[in-house]
Amino acid sequence: MSLRWLITGSSRGIGRALADAVLNAGHRLVATARDPAQLATLQAAHGDAVRVVALDVTDPVAAQRAVQCAVDAFGGLDVLVNNAGYGNVDSVEDTSLEEFRSQIETNLFGTIIMTRAAIPLMRSQRSGHIVQVSSVGGRVGAPGRAPYSAAKWGVEGFSESLALEMALIGVHVTIVEPGGFRTDFAGASTLLREGRPEYDAVVGATARMQRAYDGRQPGDPARAAQAILELAAMPSPPLRLALGSDAVARIEQADRQRLDELQRWRELSLSTDFPT
Repeated sequence: MSLRWLITGSSRGIGRALADAVLNAGHRLVATARDPAQLATLQAAHGDAVRVVALDVTDPVAAQRAVQCAVDAFGGLDVLVNNAGYGNVDSVEDTSLEEFRSQIETNLFGTIIMTRAAIPLMRSQRSGHIVQVSSVGGRVGAPGRAPYSAAKWGVEGFSESLALEMALIGVHVTIVEPGGFRTDFAGASTLLREGRPEYDAVVGATARMQRAYDGRQPGDPARAAQAILELAAMPSPPLRLALGSDAVARIEQADRQRLDELQRWRELSLSTDFPT
């Protein structure tokens, strides 16, 4: 069955791998990027099956135009993938408020804006699937990545609430949590600052690790794309799906630590109730 897709951040990384996979599987796609010229080869290869749209996800008017393009070209929208995003490395102290706002605006508010643009259409259809590309950093706080983690944790909370509402109108929500993938995310797309010596053990280490990690990440973008295609075909998809062995291992470890901490301080937590 051919589905109608809209993918933000289609020009590179997992977004581009997914765009290729969607079209190669016979689906139709609204592919978006800040610079649509980066999608020219996609358009040339797939013709009328793809529409290329310039999109800044922080612009509500542009978001509405992108969704309307799916309606005009394909008659509706079945799968929205909120993939656009970025994350720099620096300490909390040395990251300006402007940079905090910029990362949170793109990674969190961009997701909210695009989701809200699609909801009325999906409600009228009584069907659809919203796929939010979060990160292992949306489940585990990453040193040196406070703005990114803050945004992705926001995406997770927003999407949990969203899923409860969308279930009433036949729309699925899935949060995808990639670990390290061999994309430009760990290369030129990221500003890496090792920062001041006081934070070198975590912030500097993160910057150095990411440079060394680039090109050696365990995740294959093409396989991530196939996993998302499989998600879109499921009648009852999961709320969350970790992508990559490193993401699974880190989330498992963090969840165990949280449960252990909850139990360790259980008595103090329960002591705050009114006496019965």
